[in-house]
Amino acid sequence: MKNEDVATTSIEQVTKKVPSVSFLGLAIGAMAVSATLMVLNRKSWANFVGQWAPTLLILGTYNKIVKTLDDSQQVERTGPTQLVTALKSADELNRPTPLPLS
Repeated sequence: MKNEDVATTSIEQVTKKVPSVSFLGLAIGAMAVSATLMVLNRKSWANFVGQWAPTLLILGTYNKIVKTLDDSQQVERTGPTQLVTALKSADELNRPTPLPLS
């Protein structure tokens, strides 16, 4: 990453490997645990655990942004021609372009 220190870059390299859906699952789990604690009349613990959900969702959003930024920087490094070639299969590259109907 450009303009980042070594610690930030190393943290982002590790967190990129965590699937984004895991943060969502943990947030939903925190909400379920919080609801269970509320039913068991443990209100202070329910509030404490319930506040984990927004934090986990923010971490998941950050994780997604880091992955997106890394992908866009990869496009800048490879260039648009290599990207189009990488996205198309060999059959698509050799297929003739259809003519317009007008």
